[in-house]
Amino acid sequence: MLRSLYPLLCLCALHAPGRPPQGAERGEVVAGVAAHEVDAALYRERVRAMFYHAYDNYLVHAFPYDELRPLTCDGQDTWGSFSLTLIDALDTLLILGNVSEFQRVVDVLQEGVDFDIDVNASVFETNIRVVGGLLSAHLLSKKAGTEVEPGWPCSGPLLRMAEEAARKLLPAFQTPTGMPFGTVNLLHGVNPGETPVTCTAGIGTFIVEFATLSHLTGDPVFEDVARKALKALWKNRSDIGLVGNHIDVVTAKWVAQDAGIGAGVDSYFEYLVKGAILLQDEELMSMFLEYNKAIKNYTKFDDWYLWVQMYKGTVSMPIFQSLEAYWPGLQSLIGDIDNAMRTFLNYYTVWKQFGGLPEFYNIPQGYTVEKREGYPLRPELIESAMYLYRATRDPTLLELGRDAVESIDRISKVECGFATIKDLRDHRLDNRMESFFLAETVKYLYLLFDTDNFIHNDGSTFDIVLTRYGECVLDAGGYIFNTEAHPIDPAALHCCKKQKEERWEIEDLMREFYSLKRNKKLTLKRTTGQSEGESQNPSVDTSSEDGWIKRNLKNNTKRKISPLSCPNQPFNSKLEVMGQVFLDNT
Repeated sequence: MLRSLYPLLCLCALHAPGRPPQGAERGEVVAGVAAHEVDAALYRERVRAMFYHAYDNYLVHAFPYDELRPLTCDGQDTWGSFSLTLIDALDTLLILGNVSEFQRVVDVLQEGVDFDIDVNASVFETNIRVVGGLLSAHLLSKKAGTEVEPGWPCSGPLLRMAEEAARKLLPAFQTPTGMPFGTVNLLHGVNPGETPVTCTAGIGTFIVEFATLSHLTGDPVFEDVARKALKALWKNRSDIGLVGNHIDVVTAKWVAQDAGIGAGVDSYFEYLVKGAILLQDEELMSMFLEYNKAIKNYTKFDDWYLWVQMYKGTVSMPIFQSLEAYWPGLQSLIGDIDNAMRTFLNYYTVWKQFGGLPEFYNIPQGYTVEKREGYPLRPELIESAMYLYRATRDPTLLELGRDAVESIDRISKVECGFATIKDLRDHRLDNRMESFFLAETVKYLYLLFDTDNFIHNDGSTFDIVLTRYGECVLDAGGYIFNTEAHPIDPAALHCCKKQKEERWEIEDLMREFYSLKRNKKLTLKRTTGQSEGESQNPSVDTSSEDGWIKRNLKNNTKRKISPLSCPNQPFNSKLEVMGQVFLDNT
């Protein structure tokens, strides 16, 4: 019934921009102002000021706590007592060009962060924020002018910290299915009596960080557990190709059977695509493309995406969630630009209606959902705008960035930082500034307006590092953002290969790179880090390795490929089947 009526019901949402934004009649319009050419340089500097207003107040009022409480000008621990905002903001500092503060914070983190503590931590959040943030900072250290130790990027203090944090998460993966528990005690492992119910995103959002760790450290355990969890999700998809929202990681029974692209599922799909790009993994991409077909067939209605029953495909909730706004950016990564822009413009109409994206938006009614009217300064729509602007240069995308800066500055800015908007209808505020505001929202805004940032490098510049495994190209662009917007340099994954069968591919890529950029041919002879004239390590059998290289170049042997993972911001709600809202998960 709903499927046949939907095109008529959604007109009110599509025509929402025709109504004045909330508060317009009393002169409080903060978004959707008249379209004009956006001054990118001006807004770039406004975003910079926004970052430092939040960051400085965190340092003054909240450090060493995880997050700032901007209304009371103090701090609180939220995700494990890691000084989380500092970790999350670290690579943003470098993107803004603040090398000295980056270096100072690296020293502070090395001295002050301890993972050997009796704390129950979210496996998902610790991975994307802490492990992802430390890995990104480790790989950016040389660019930031930090003195790196011999062997970098295959060693370093931030890499060791990331590895230590990730090892604390490994007990969560010790289940009959290989799918992890949602929470682990950093000192004691999984608590007895821990709930076995985990959201899909909390299972499928590890491949980017864990594969990076495995490639840099040479320990395959991290990538192995991430792939096993991905395979379990793929194995348990429904006959029509959909996955639900929550699953029992012990029995593999779906507890919440609603399928969609939003909260509880989102970053699973994101990591299939990003993992495929990062690892050049055809299987991961084919998995996503299969899901994409099912999503289009069962959840897509007039460029909106609804929630449906995973086995039947029948609509359960005609709701748009703010977390779903990452989807156009993900579509842009696979080249589906036209569909991405249409969906983005739908979401942008909601922003212009309220000056932000409410957590839940009822599409047929064209309005917010009760108890889900807030906007915690999430980045997803801005993230999509950045990706799409890189692909299209459509000025509409800069207008969204302008609207976001104006909205956040006028509604959310307070004396001690930026506060979560509790209700977009009346602009009431809540006493929290989540760490992702500095890790994601500000970063994506800045990159939207800063088209010359090193993150956007097209390969015209690069750095060559000599490791014990040979020469390695770094900082040539193509960064993959994890779901907390921490950039990972994909080239770094080829710097520390200990497996012979993978080394020849690195050499071949470097040879092509040299011929394109320097018209200089690379030989296939291995290097071990010595200068010319120094003796090679006698334990390295270069002749047999060369023979292996020649055989495999001739046979064009394919590498084994495998699956992935994914979620987005903290997921602390549970989907009620056939319900109108996500109920708080206590």
